[in-house]
Amino acid sequence: MADRMFNVLFLCTGNSARSILAESILARDGQGRFRSFSAGSHPKGIVHPLALKTLEHFGYQHEGFRSKPWDEFAVPGAPVMDFVFTVCDNAAGEACPVWPGQPMTAHWGIEDPAAVEGSELEREAAFAAAFRYMKNRISTFAALPIRKLDSVALGSRLKEIGQLEGTSSPRPNVA
Repeated sequence: MADRMFNVLFLCTGNSARSILAESILARDGQGRFRSFSAGSHPKGIVHPLALKTLEHFGYQHEGFRSKPWDEFAVPGAPVMDFVFTVCDNAAGEACPVWPGQPMTAHWGIEDPAAVEGSELEREAAFAAAFRYMKNRISTFAALPIRKLDSVALGSRLKEIGQLEGTSSPRPNVA
């Protein structure tokens, strides 16, 4: 019998860049173990074109994403999340909805590549860096023996992942 898949929600304020990158990365790298979703507290309504270009460049799914509110995942009938990760500092400081199922949470902040100003090359480099930092976190997460760790040990590991290279702040709080 196959193990149950874990549902993972990545949250950001605008749901246009970092959370979209994370959703796509986990969808491929965690295939068969995880179902990934993303949302925002104040979604921009569009996915940043450089996020999609970055995903395509690295060979990841880059179509079909949409910027959506996190409320979609806090209503009856929504997928019950096992994990909720904030990937921007603003979302980490906001009051999140009460998630059905009481998922494990952690803050995995990465600087916003969409906020980088400069040449097209500089902006693309910021998205590539955000992709690499997120992929590193997700690879570490996907390698965890989740079913073998108790909740305290798992929570500790999730917080450690948020402090890997590329963290936007040493914020100890979680979503």
